[in-house]
Amino acid sequence: MDCLNCTIHKRELTFNIPKQLKSLITKEFSHDTSSYIWKENILHTSEAASNDMVDFLREMNLTSGVTFAPLHKEWSSLDTFDDYRKTSWLDELIKEKSIKMYFQPIITQTGEIYGYELLARFFDKEEAIIYPDIIFPAAKLRGRTFALDRLCRMQAVKQIKRLYGNQKAFINFIPTAIYQPEYCLRATTDLAHSLNITSDRFVFEVVETEKVDDIEHLKSILRYYKKNGFSYALDDVGSGYNTLDLLGELEPPFIKLDMAFAQGVSHSKEKQLIAKSFLEKAHSYGGLCLAEGIEDIADFHWLKHQGYELFQGYLFGKPLPDPLIDKKINIGQF
Repeated sequence: MDCLNCTIHKRELTFNIPKQLKSLITKEFSHDTSSYIWKENILHTSEAASNDMVDFLREMNLTSGVTFAPLHKEWSSLDTFDDYRKTSWLDELIKEKSIKMYFQPIITQTGEIYGYELLARFFDKEEAIIYPDIIFPAAKLRGRTFALDRLCRMQAVKQIKRLYGNQKAFINFIPTAIYQPEYCLRATTDLAHSLNITSDRFVFEVVETEKVDDIEHLKSILRYYKKNGFSYALDDVGSGYNTLDLLGELEPPFIKLDMAFAQGVSHSKEKQLIAKSFLEKAHSYGGLCLAEGIEDIADFHWLKHQGYELFQGYLFGKPLPDPLIDKKINIGQF
């Protein structure tokens, strides 16, 4: 069984067409019957052919009641078709693997580089950066989240050879982009094992933790990682109303306090209470706490004093194309 949507193929679209329009469309495009496959009022066609049909319906002012859906996606109004069509560039980017991984250091209380979060940066044909806040919404609209998430994971895993000693690689993944872990993650785990690196140096990081609705599905993914010897982390902890309960259920080896609660924590009683509550929960089962988004040395000192073990943020280093040469950051310079 293959992982659904993990690779790029020619895109098929499905249209729900009002019955009164079926004969009109069939007649208009009778010269190309192979591109238009009907099942009652449901039309299956290629993306290229759908462009012509949608343009025709718009010209005739007949778009009312017509909906479309990419493979395995929900029905959408034709009002969003242009937005979908404009994201076609994404297919080529994924095919060509136009991606580089950037390294942001994660340090201990004393400044040793514990590992790096590997962050994806994408590039267009002119080598201009396309940032994640552009590309991931485009992938969601186009139904390419699965393929994009897989590409990022695979490219990130390969970078572990560039790290020193036992430094860990923190690698993001989107739980909703994984249907069944034994199929969707097989290539990732096979690649990691082939590198002859101890599995516990890989930390797979759940992003958008607060948006996870299917906790049982998330548990199945984490069990798969654990079975294969990998570690895992919950990202953006604190941003969801039920995150504290989630920690108790999942007991992740690493939790990452959301930057919204780390920044300014040294002088905010409210943020201090939140930071302490997650620290206590993590320590109750032996987890490590990582504070992200650190930009102020006062916040670092407060969190360190409370017992936070790991830190990440612009204060210690921005994401860069290469790991740092030094294995330790001089905290005394700040």
